[in-house]
Amino acid sequence: MTPKRMAIVIREAAYDRILTPLAFAWLGAASDLQVDLLFVNWAVRALKRGEAEKLRVSAEHVEQDAWLRQQVAAAGMPTNVYDILRALKETGRVRLYACSLAAQIFDVTSETLVPEADGIIGATTFVLEHMAPADITMTF
Repeated sequence: MTPKRMAIVIREAAYDRILTPLAFAWLGAASDLQVDLLFVNWAVRALKRGEAEKLRVSAEHVEQDAWLRQQVAAAGMPTNVYDILRALKETGRVRLYACSLAAQIFDVTSETLVPEADGIIGATTFVLEHMAPADITMTF
């Protein structure tokens, strides 16, 4: 069976921790999969206008922020999380959703979502409509 759909749940917003699920989403899209991402907990901030550009590495690696961004650029990826989200959307194969509970907690509204986001949905809806039918599921 050839996989057709991938669903990813992302809960971390630290730059070094959000890169991995976004890279998997990129690989999925490049493999012609439909990729659905749900941003929960702190990660929902990446979908709020003006926030993705501010994401920094986790506290234990804070002194390596510049180095990591240099390495990401050398690998051919955008160094800004918002630019990564925009590139994912441009594939036409990636949908970005904000978790409704996280959106409420972190003050993310339909009006403050980045234009690339596909909306705010409940976690149960995501699980039933996007994860359940997915061939590949991941959580980060």
